[in-house]
Amino acid sequence: MLPPDERGQPPRRRRMLALPAVCPCEAIAPAPLLASLLSLAADAAGLQRAGADALPALRGAAREAVRIAGLLHAFLDAVRGAASGGDARPLPDEAVLGLSELHVALQKLRLLLADCARKGARLWVLMNAEMAASELRVVMGSVATAVDTLPEGVTAASAEARELAGLVSAHAWRAAARLRPDPEDDRAARGVRSVLARFAGGVTPDADDARHVLDRVGAATWSGCAEEGAFLEAELLERQETGGEDDNDLVLIGGLMAFLVYCRVVLFDRIDDANKAEAAAAVARPPARCAAWINPEALQCPITLELMTDPVTVATGQTYDRASIKKWIKSGCRTCPVTGERLRSAELVPNVAARGIIEQLLLSRGVPMQEPSSKHRCAVDKTAAPFGAAAAGGVRLAVAFLIVRLSRGTPAQQKKASYEARKLSKRNVFYRACLVEADAVPWLLHLLSSGDASVQDNAVAGLLNLSKHPAGRRALVESGGLGLIVDAVNVAARVEARQNAAAVLFYLSSNPEYCEEISRIPEAIPTLVQLARDGAYRGRKNALVSLYGLLQCADAHGPAVSAGAVAALAGLLLGSPAAAAAEGDDLALDAVALLARIAEQPGGARAVAASSELVTRLVDFLGESASRSAKEHCASLLASLGRHGGDGVLALLGKLPGLMPALYALIADGTPQAVKKARWLVNEIHRHYEQRQAPAAARTPAAGDHRVIRV
Repeated sequence: MLPPDERGQPPRRRRMLALPAVCPCEAIAPAPLLASLLSLAADAAGLQRAGADALPALRGAAREAVRIAGLLHAFLDAVRGAASGGDARPLPDEAVLGLSELHVALQKLRLLLADCARKGARLWVLMNAEMAASELRVVMGSVATAVDTLPEGVTAASAEARELAGLVSAHAWRAAARLRPDPEDDRAARGVRSVLARFAGGVTPDADDARHVLDRVGAATWSGCAEEGAFLEAELLERQETGGEDDNDLVLIGGLMAFLVYCRVVLFDRIDDANKAEAAAAVARPPARCAAWINPEALQCPITLELMTDPVTVATGQTYDRASIKKWIKSGCRTCPVTGERLRSAELVPNVAARGIIEQLLLSRGVPMQEPSSKHRCAVDKTAAPFGAAAAGGVRLAVAFLIVRLSRGTPAQQKKASYEARKLSKRNVFYRACLVEADAVPWLLHLLSSGDASVQDNAVAGLLNLSKHPAGRRALVESGGLGLIVDAVNVAARVEARQNAAAVLFYLSSNPEYCEEISRIPEAIPTLVQLARDGAYRGRKNALVSLYGLLQCADAHGPAVSAGAVAALAGLLLGSPAAAAAEGDDLALDAVALLARIAEQPGGARAVAASSELVTRLVDFLGESASRSAKEHCASLLASLGRHGGDGVLALLGKLPGLMPALYALIADGTPQAVKKARWLVNEIHRHYEQRQAPAAARTPAAGDHRVIRV
């Protein structure tokens, strides 16, 4: 199988307002250190050319720091000019210490300014404006100290350098003493706290207060709220994963998330397309000087020709975007797309260097780096309880508004509400519980019959998310939704909706009672079998795991065989043998597991054994597969064939040359269950052949009796 996403996880992203810095090497020469300082100063000063929206929070303090960075860049440029002029004097070696301290301070300043300007994190910066201003004061003090300690050979390299050094020192010391959050920041933060207090009391907040805050942080659109909420969600899950965080921070993050959810749901009547606006802004935005040496084309995935967001390296040394190369391997391709070499391993190693360069490029354009999609999955379970009364109250108010729109809204309002329900329920257990308690499930089921494919798609996806909650599964069944979900698998307008509907059946199949009810629907199992046979990868995957869950009910075996499940699964194994045995083809592993479950019943075993080609392929798969679980399922399947198929199947198995070596290898190094199945099958095959040899031995003359006596 493909290596799990946990292998070689990319390094955790830097925490907002945390300012790690690396001190330059002691042996570094002054000249390259000066060149690096110029790059850092240019980066920090680059925000001076940005518009007013670049620093919506902590505006005055951050812009003062940017101006000082510009002065510092001019000073360093003057020093470099004096050191490289006609009667140039090289920088003294004793300048390294002061320049190194300045380098550390500039690293922190660049990070701090990037945090203040980061799109999506502006509300968080607003609520932490006092801490950010304090960090700016410390950094400004470090800059002033470093400039004051530079030797005379640097600060007096020229008359211009001397004058600029004095200006930098004076302005930096003044900033270190005076930088504070803007009065407007204080007012907006008080507005947020007022709204959160109303949430905690279950009271609807004043819309004007909320709009003022959104205007202040530059998130006055639906997409702006969504972007801010996505950052806070990632921050919350990150802190949940690492643990040991301040509970007050978690309560604040939870409250801010509820504030943004409420604003997104209640204040905006439509969903604007942020991607088009951002693409246009990226084209119009001049590239930053710090990224001038980066060639964006070199950072494109060779498969999609798009900028990579999660670069990984394969066994050949080539780098691809994780999602693209995983899809390539899952499709059965076992060669490197660029070099054509065969991949010795399906392991994907994060390319930290490439990710850092891409992050720097995007940062210079004001675009946040997208987090890997697989991240934080294990932390979602920790969101079952709300983080404070404000978080609970805000979400409940937003959900109540959604239910009204779902039940009595216009078609446009229902479309937006269905999307909001889908988005809300995606990665937060408490949000799912609120939607279920507010009776969102019946209204989403009602929207499955919508003629708008987008509404239908949103409804199915929302039901999928809610089916992950026990109360959601119960509500879906009690609302009579099983038949509607089966119909959606079969006739939904979009492929994605059909795939998601199949996944809903998988979650429902975790309950034996629901399994029996689904199995009694005549179209349920044939529909899943058809999807497993004809669907795309994700549809097949969802259909297979749903069928596996349904087959825990004995009554489902007959309908599955009658619907052609064995033939569909055989197609996954026989269609591309090389791909089926490949370590990354999990569809083949699922097919073997499902065949093993089907063969537990005599009718299913006979259907599998009827194809000698399939039995031969299963034996080959047992020897080729590198997965221990796949070997166990395969051994269980072959044992079931021998148990229910009788001497005819045992005779066929005994003639296959690859079976016995594979079984003995499994006995030597398999799971306890696999060893048990393999031993039984070996003994049965030997017993069958001994019984066949016994009559022939009885006809042999006594003088030449060569019979083998069993011990």
